Amino acid sequence: MRRIAARHTAERSSRAPLCQTHRQAAPLPSHRNPHVTAARYDLPALLEIMARLRDREHGCPWDLEQDFASIAAYTIEEAYEVADAIDRNDLGELKDELGDLLLQVVFHAQMAREQGAFGFDDVVTAICDKMVRRHPHVFGDSQVADAEQQTLNWERIKRNERAAAGKTDRSALAGIARGLPEWQRAVKLQARAARVGFDWPGPQPVLEKLQEELEEVRAEFARGAVQDNQARLQDEIGDLLFVCANLARHAQVDVGAALRHANQKFERRFRAMEQLAQHDGGALDGLSLQQQEAYWQRAKRQERDAAQE
Repeated sequence: MRRIAARHTAERSSRAPLCQTHRQAAPLPSHRNPHVTAARYDLPALLEIMARLRDREHGCPWDLEQDFASIAAYTIEEAYEVADAIDRNDLGELKDELGDLLLQVVFHAQMAREQGAFGFDDVVTAICDKMVRRHPHVFGDSQVADAEQQTLNWERIKRNERAAAGKTDRSALAGIARGLPEWQRAVKLQARAARVGFDWPGPQPVLEKLQEELEEVRAEFARGAVQDNQARLQDEIGDLLFVCANLARHAQVDVGAALRHANQKFERRFRAMEQLAQHDGGALDGLSLQQQEAYWQRAKRQERDAAQE
């Protein structure tokens, strides 16, 4: 939670010392925080820290200004930072990022408790109930042959839960979060449709569809000026991207991982271009596109040569 910690540093108040040490390990006063020791903190201590941060008299001004909506973006960001640490196989960073993500859960639970809606214990109870309920082969007498059957059972139990809760949307697409990254939501929509048989039989027809959508994009560009055709271009490019996600699903390739790898490759090669140009006494922004392309090709060769050593 580096950004939130930075906000605390910038907006710290002399009457709210905890606000200044959001990520430090200094113990709180023991008479107010019996679960905190000088050596380690525990979960009750984290709950107490958040309660102190939200205390209307002695809390942190920044924390007190927040609500569910204002920190939602931080919650999403912290989940991405967890994924980034995993991608880099940095377990030390993963420990820190999991703590940041946990703080987000505690933050939301504290605000809900203040409104009399629910508390952290209710959050824990709800997820424990759900895990037991959705794993009858572990906590009950049911049996499953493999992970695929368990996935089907999981979805069946979810549908039954929705019906029992009085939710009227019985669509195969029900329950897919609208706040997901759109590429991830596209894959989920496609996978749900596939469970009822609405799917291409394999990757080849998806490739053919991809070519069809690409031709439609070309046709829109041929119509005239881009700025005069934004709505149609958005529609056709959206269709193209949707089919790309479908192709990745049929290839059993994680769309997010594939795009992340492509981003990393581009960044790595672009930085190498900058270094090569600087070594030659220049800078990319002073070169023609042809000269920049030459540096790009040099960066690619340099990367290939390094991989072969």
